[in-house]
Amino acid sequence: MKIEYYKEYSPALGRDMEFKAYGHAGKPVLAVPCQNGRYFDWEGFDMLDTLGDYLEDGKIQLFTVDTIDSETVSAIHGNPYSRVRLHEQWYRYVVDELVPRIHEISGSSRALLSTGFSMGAYHAANFFFRRPDLFDSLIALSGVYDTHDMYGGYMDEVVYANDPCVSLAGMPKDHPYIDLYNHSKICICVGQGAWEDTLLAGTRRLEPILREKGIHAWVDYWGRDVNHDWPWWRKQIRYFLPYVLQDG
Repeated sequence: MKIEYYKEYSPALGRDMEFKAYGHAGKPVLAVPCQNGRYFDWEGFDMLDTLGDYLEDGKIQLFTVDTIDSETVSAIHGNPYSRVRLHEQWYRYVVDELVPRIHEISGSSRALLSTGFSMGAYHAANFFFRRPDLFDSLIALSGVYDTHDMYGGYMDEVVYANDPCVSLAGMPKDHPYIDLYNHSKICICVGQGAWEDTLLAGTRRLEPILREKGIHAWVDYWGRDVNHDWPWWRKQIRYFLPYVLQDG
């Protein structure tokens, strides 16, 4: 399998950022690690074995991004005004700098699949719902899709933009993004087992908002034996990936 490591300066963040690329061709996939995670976590938690046939056969090309969660969404004792603005800089790094690099590296202008687990699911969904012109599919597993716990209920225009539940609830039903969403593949899944309580509630908050706006999404609730952990996420991504990659 082709594997490439990159460390490049980000003007948006004013620092070097790291990422890795796996595979040689196929649908470009932006993969976000779990809370406070790093770009190498997907490799470390055996996702390359899980997705090995897709990567070797040129069906997907995986790009694993680095986060700055410890300075933003996880720094709950810090100033929310400053933290969310730093988060917005990281968001700008991904959509304005990393996505164009992914197109350069892949040699393709295809829209991306955004995916992640836990906090990574929040980030993946935020990218997809804010930029459906760049992302045409989403697999979000065990995520929370509002920012209340991240910023202690603080709200301003930057938090609003980064809170899928709030921003989607406020989106007019004739907004052009609705049509883009409905030409995309949206998979949102959560288990009902250990450590999934908060994520289950978060998914249940998002589902009626999507339904009320007429946004077609596959929202799937797995059983009470399905825990908040990598072995289940490996099973779930294998389950949803064929649907996302099929034509039509």
